[in-house]
Amino acid sequence: MSRPTSNSRNAAGKGVPFSSNPVLNVRLPIWRSRLVLFFLFIAFIALIIRAIWLQAMNTEFLQQQGENRYARSLELSAMRGKIVDRSGKVLASSIPVKAVSAIPEDVSDAPKEKLKELAALLDMSESELGKKLDSDKRFVYLKRQVEQGVADQILALGIPGVETRKEYKRFYPEGDVMAHVVGFTNVEDKGQEGIELASEKNLAGKTGSRRVIKDRLGHIIEDLESKRDPHDGKDITLSIDSKIQYIAYTHLKEALEKHQAKAGGAVVLDVNTGEILALVNLPTYNPNDRAVLTGAQLRNRVMTDTFEPGSTMKPFTIALALETGRVKPDTLIQTAPGSLTIGDRTISDAHKHGILSVAEVLQKSSNVGTAKIALQMPAQEMWEMFTSLGFGQQPHLGFPGAVTGRMRNYKIWRPIEQATMSYGHGLSVSLIQLARAYMIFARNGDTIPLSFQQTDQIQQGTRIISEKTALQMRDILESATQPGGTGTDARIPGYRVAGKTGTAYKVEHGKYVNKFVGDFVGFAPASKPRVIVAVMIDEPSAGGHLGGKVAGPVFAAIMSNVLRSLNVVPDSRVMNIIPDNSVQESL
Repeated sequence: MSRPTSNSRNAAGKGVPFSSNPVLNVRLPIWRSRLVLFFLFIAFIALIIRAIWLQAMNTEFLQQQGENRYARSLELSAMRGKIVDRSGKVLASSIPVKAVSAIPEDVSDAPKEKLKELAALLDMSESELGKKLDSDKRFVYLKRQVEQGVADQILALGIPGVETRKEYKRFYPEGDVMAHVVGFTNVEDKGQEGIELASEKNLAGKTGSRRVIKDRLGHIIEDLESKRDPHDGKDITLSIDSKIQYIAYTHLKEALEKHQAKAGGAVVLDVNTGEILALVNLPTYNPNDRAVLTGAQLRNRVMTDTFEPGSTMKPFTIALALETGRVKPDTLIQTAPGSLTIGDRTISDAHKHGILSVAEVLQKSSNVGTAKIALQMPAQEMWEMFTSLGFGQQPHLGFPGAVTGRMRNYKIWRPIEQATMSYGHGLSVSLIQLARAYMIFARNGDTIPLSFQQTDQIQQGTRIISEKTALQMRDILESATQPGGTGTDARIPGYRVAGKTGTAYKVEHGKYVNKFVGDFVGFAPASKPRVIVAVMIDEPSAGGHLGGKVAGPVFAAIMSNVLRSLNVVPDSRVMNIIPDNSVQESL
């Protein structure tokens, strides 16, 4: 091992710095260290200036950051307007409930036992609750439209970050009876069907808001400002009469059960005002409990379903022929041998009648007679007549889902198509369209718009046929319900009734199938019509399928009760129903 030299010992003894050792000597320019020191000084000064600026000169940034952590904008719910019938009976109203929400980052510290209790009160599993809390860090709805009692129990758990806020839940007192008229709202209280959707702008209120400071437990400790006050929605009064609606619902339901039918619909119209007094569909649903719903239950068949009307179209063809002077009620039409061949197609009657007057063609519902009358007229005239009545056009009701039906342009009609359309085959209509079209017979030749809104005004109509023709047709339609006609089951003791039966094969995938739709449309009292009732029975499978047999009795039951409900004076001295002497209508 080497010993220290004498020079080293002398250097140490004289106090020479250790850093002077050549091994440790780093030769760097002195300006670099001074530059680093200068930048550190500048950064320190900048921090001081920034701190002074934020805390003394401009405090908005820090205040905003604080508000972001503790301030919340609370939505102030507005109450949706009520829906009432023409007598003021409530059909839809809003009841207060609670929305349970959470600030997930605050809830995360809650004991597991309390979270388990929370999940049970919310009627969900712990895993479902966990997924909701993980979906957002700042805010999440745990459950909407919670009953007040349950909401109180949730708050009693004292879980930080869990809160409730006021909202409203829609309630429908009439349940399934009024479902297709009123419709329903979703969890956001927005209309989804029926009047709830059609009148969304008027019914929906405008929500308000206010800014508050909350502590980490979710308690409001300061009210900062009120930004916007809530405004409740407007109430709506419908033309619907709850009593008449229940009458129509009850008798339609009985008919569907009796005939084991797939579905059905009925509509009641006020002849003078165009008000819709009742609109019923079956099957239906309870808007208060929509846990299990099917498309069949939701379908508003009166508005959205189309069908071939069958013989209920014949009055319009005959009315046009009378209006244009081509025939008179007593003009004779040869219907023998009970069939008519046009091209390669043959039209037939259910029974052979021989020579019939025009009035008898309608009374006995002869396809051959109606087709022969139709072929006397240009196709354009028939098309213009049908379109003026609203066929092939969407009804102007402001009601969701109303359909146009199907009626092709006259330019592509072949003679056989003109003939079949004259008695209701080869075109499709909705029940509401068909009911409105019969206005021209009940209102002396004119028609008026229909409405779901209540009105007391007698409306001025649009003339379609002359009053003379309308009165002639009224007499002919009344004869269709008398002995020898197809609609004897539609008669009512004490009242004169006018109307027409209809039966047609259903069309599926573009082809006729062995399924039927039976319908009846009529009005009463025939001497001074007050009400129109239209009934449709879809796929009756027991007790017959003809419109006169399945829909006629429903019409009679509804009409008789409606007339008495409206205190309409009887116009017939015949109080007993004459024994049935009807004939079978032709398909």
